[in-house]
Parts: sequence; C-alpha cells; structure tokens
Amino acid sequence: MDIDETIEEQDVEEEEEEEEIEEEGFSGDDEWTRGLDFILDIPLEVVVELGRSKIVISELLQMSKGSIVELSKLAGEPMDIYVNGKLFARGEVVVVNEKFGVRLTDIVNPIDTMPDVAQ
Repeated sequence: MDIDETIEEQDVEEEEEEEEIEEEGFSGDDEWTRGLDFILDIPLEVVVELGRSKIVISELLQMSKGSIVELSKLAGEPMDIYVNGKLFARGEVVVVNEKFGVRLTDIVNPIDTMPDVAQ
C-alpha cells in the first residue's frame, strides 16, 4: 500500500464519520448548547414602558378616579422594553388575539447603554 492509498482511505474514513455524526444530529455546537439547556428555563421579567412622569406628593394626593397622568413619551414613539431591569429593545404596540403585544423594531446594543467611562 502506498502513501496515496493510505491518504485516500483516511479521507474516506473521515467522511464516513462526519456522515454518521450528521445522521445522528450531533455536532460540537449541539453538545455545547445541550450543556446550557438548564439556563433556558430561567424566568425573566419583561417590562414594556409606555412612558414616565415625575410628580410631587401633593399632586399624587389630589388624584382620583379619572385623573390623567401625562407621560414623557409622545404618541407613536417606540416603547422601551426592559428584561430584568435592563433596556433590551424598542418596539411598537400591536394587538394580538385581543391582547396588547409589542413588535420589536430595534434590539439595543448593550454597549450603547453603558455609561461613559472616564479614561
């Protein structure tokens, strides 16, 4: 057996192993993902913020049913979406099966939300 035949046999064996792996549905990425499956069930709090307002205690005490609180956001402006207290995305309000929902229009880059650090 010469070296060319040996190399060909090794190539064929490697291809057969790769085919077996693909047929079984395994890959390095799948194994890594399976190792992280336990975190996929961790509950997260998602908050969609319509707007904010600052008032003083006297204004709060004067409120009653029917009072209106003016918010900082303009009508039609995207809503902020927070996940566990961190800004995650922005979106627009939609109605799904007679319930409110939010269509994501922008995913926020975490670096953009970090405070400037003096250098």
